[in-house]
Amino acid sequence: MTFCKIAQRELIEEMEKSMMGDARNRTAVQEFTLEGFPSVQPLGKVLFLVHLLAYLASIMGNTLIITITWADHRLQTPMYFFLSSFSFCECCFITTVIPKLLAMYLSGRKSISFAACFTQAFVFLFVGTTIFFLMAVLSLDRYLAICKPLYYLTVMNPRMCFLLVIICLALGFFLMVVPVILLSQSSFCGPHVIPHFFCDFGPLTKLSCSDTRSIEMLAFAMDSFVLLTSLIITIIAYSNIVFSIVCLPSAKERQKAFFTCSSHLIVLSLMYSSCILIYMKPKQTTLLDSNREAALMNTVVTPLLNPVVYTLRNKQVHQALRDALSRIRLQR
Repeated sequence: MTFCKIAQRELIEEMEKSMMGDARNRTAVQEFTLEGFPSVQPLGKVLFLVHLLAYLASIMGNTLIITITWADHRLQTPMYFFLSSFSFCECCFITTVIPKLLAMYLSGRKSISFAACFTQAFVFLFVGTTIFFLMAVLSLDRYLAICKPLYYLTVMNPRMCFLLVIICLALGFFLMVVPVILLSQSSFCGPHVIPHFFCDFGPLTKLSCSDTRSIEMLAFAMDSFVLLTSLIITIIAYSNIVFSIVCLPSAKERQKAFFTCSSHLIVLSLMYSSCILIYMKPKQTTLLDSNREAALMNTVVTPLLNPVVYTLRNKQVHQALRDALSRIRLQR
């Protein structure tokens, strides 16, 4: 009996030490360190300039779309309302990541606080999810305009357009807030180096000392729902659009329409392929090294292409820009 009591006492003491250690470890990580791109560190100043130019070009392109859409009454249509909402989300999306990356290149400071890291992760996922749903809405908008022109203005009235954007934002918020909060409440006991250039969900999961299997499965289910739902809607819409284009009587009209659709589909394929590679994995900690390169596609390349592909090549936008420049010259 005495031996059993001694053994029991020692077990309790060990458990108390373990719990105290866990508590210390839980509060030990006050900040994380972003690894960035260590293999190209000597090219830091060159990469800073490249990313800065890409960031400024994307911000200016998307801001121009928002400004010209709200300034010119001819562009106040459902399509341009969705495009301006899309451009605003793109600006928020890249601003969540790129300024911190630029600061890392310029100053070499790679640390980020615990709260800032999870805030960045949530905003990135929330806005990214909203963008995918907005792309699906844009596809539906083009489908109705091309394939069902008689019903277009009736269905896509101002109230419906506003409601669709609000639904996209609400879905983005509620689908992403739960996994991020659950992960933020888990234990982080070191190491605290994130193998990425920003705080993404997968790398943060890898650093957790807790059992994150249920959180990873929840995130996988949410990511799959977002990507597959928006992708299926986009595929169905563009399939119908392509079928309608094939039926056009003029070869010139068919060629022009195919050129426009093909550029849209190229950008869509870049976005979906990179996100499927990153997020559609049941275990978020696998293939983390390849995530960095794929994430660059979504945070640098496609935000730079989207303003050109979706709007700035449009004749209506060209005319609106010319009119705006003419008014500025007359005012002088």
